[in-house]
Amino acid sequence: MLPESIPTVTVTGRYLTPDGRPLTGNVTFRAPSVLTFGDADVILGGPVVAQLDATGAISVTLPATDAPGMEPDQWAYVVTEQLAGVTSNRSYAILLPLEHPAVDLADVAPRDPGKPNYIPVRGDSAYEVAVEHGFTGTVEEWLVSLIGAQGATGATGAAGAPGAAGATGSQGEPGVPGRDGANGADGAPGVVQSVNGQGVAEVILAAADVGAIPSTAAGTAGGVAQLDASGRVPAAQLPETSGGGAVASVNGRTGVVVLAAADVGASPTDHTHTPAQVGALATTVRGAANGVASLDSTSRIPVAQLPAVAPKNTWTPQALGFQAWSVDPAHVSNPSAVKAAVVQRLYMSGMYISEPTPANRVVIFARGWAGSTAVPAARFYAGIYHENGTRVATSGLVSSLPAAGQIPGTAPGAVNNHIGAVPIALTATATLQPGRYWGAFLLSAGSATDFYYMHVQNEAPSNPSNFYLAPTFQRAWCLNGQTSLPATLTQSTGEVGLDPAIMALALV
Repeated sequence: MLPESIPTVTVTGRYLTPDGRPLTGNVTFRAPSVLTFGDADVILGGPVVAQLDATGAISVTLPATDAPGMEPDQWAYVVTEQLAGVTSNRSYAILLPLEHPAVDLADVAPRDPGKPNYIPVRGDSAYEVAVEHGFTGTVEEWLVSLIGAQGATGATGAAGAPGAAGATGSQGEPGVPGRDGANGADGAPGVVQSVNGQGVAEVILAAADVGAIPSTAAGTAGGVAQLDASGRVPAAQLPETSGGGAVASVNGRTGVVVLAAADVGASPTDHTHTPAQVGALATTVRGAANGVASLDSTSRIPVAQLPAVAPKNTWTPQALGFQAWSVDPAHVSNPSAVKAAVVQRLYMSGMYISEPTPANRVVIFARGWAGSTAVPAARFYAGIYHENGTRVATSGLVSSLPAAGQIPGTAPGAVNNHIGAVPIALTATATLQPGRYWGAFLLSAGSATDFYYMHVQNEAPSNPSNFYLAPTFQRAWCLNGQTSLPATLTQSTGEVGLDPAIMALALV
């Protein structure tokens, strides 16, 4: 709020469209620079922006342009109109003298587009000019000063000759002019000539005069509909056929209605159907015996659900009680000279798994193993490796194995010479997913003649089992200098052609 010592002028205005609707926008009032009021100890600066309200009106209070003690003086406000929808906004200058404390822009804004874009400023009066040139005193004293002193009385002239009888005397000299009166106060602003075609002194506009709907028409017959607080038409103003009234009945019931399933022709909530009742299969038959096959993530039937792919009437590992083997021993031509396992040489024999297969034994085929009772110093390891070199199962250190060829029903030649399959138990059952694996066998401690094993009769790098295309997979190879089974291994660091051992996997 401005100090009371600064005289102000209240400026009002109202902006409408030609059809009487309020305009929107703002009117800006700018002084030419900052205004200093030394007596009030305040400096004013910046424009004053007056926003048009809902009726298109503004009201703003500004310092008078001739306020005493103001620096600078002799200036005018620049008024700029920014009105929405008006293609050519105006900018003009106005004076706001303190002798007119209330001004409406309609009375002072330029109305003739052909006239200059400014408001003429009143010039100094003759009295003000005299004061500027050194006169001191009131207006009345200045007016008296305009009348000169009366001159001295002149000498009496000689008497004239008598005039003709009846002659009209001559007109006397004009009297001394009277003093000028004091300047009167400025008249009130001119009246509006007409409003919406009405030119009477006091204009009162009705809603129809400005193309509007009377406020009394809201919510009344023949008027307009109102909106409630949610922005919707109240139910009381909707037609009866619009569904705005209360529900008369539900399924023939009135009052507080609670419908049961039977009331709407539905089954109770506890009613269920079996898959057979709706012509469907239960989810439990997916992938089950006598059920239906499932599909894996690639939209194919898993290998485990396919029938056996081995030809009919042929020998398979399963036909002899094994889960898989590196080669059918019956197809191997063993040399007459037996081979003993080299101590600390890890033998690797490849096996192909085509469907998920569980195994808990690695089987090594022996041509002479009398058992740990006869060979107590021998120590063994067995395990399974994935083709990526990761160990997936191990037996741990084994210090006792049964003699080969002692299964009931074995022929005397195999029993007496300790020839047959020697199973080595794993610490846990491993389920192998489809892929390529190696069975691993290691004589970690003992002598060079402790364990004789069956091997493929091809001890050169040209072993046919190691002829392959990418990705590389050596079906038979060895790794020397091992005292236990490593967690991982790399086939490129091993050797080929060193007495490939025959192995199998079993589930006991």
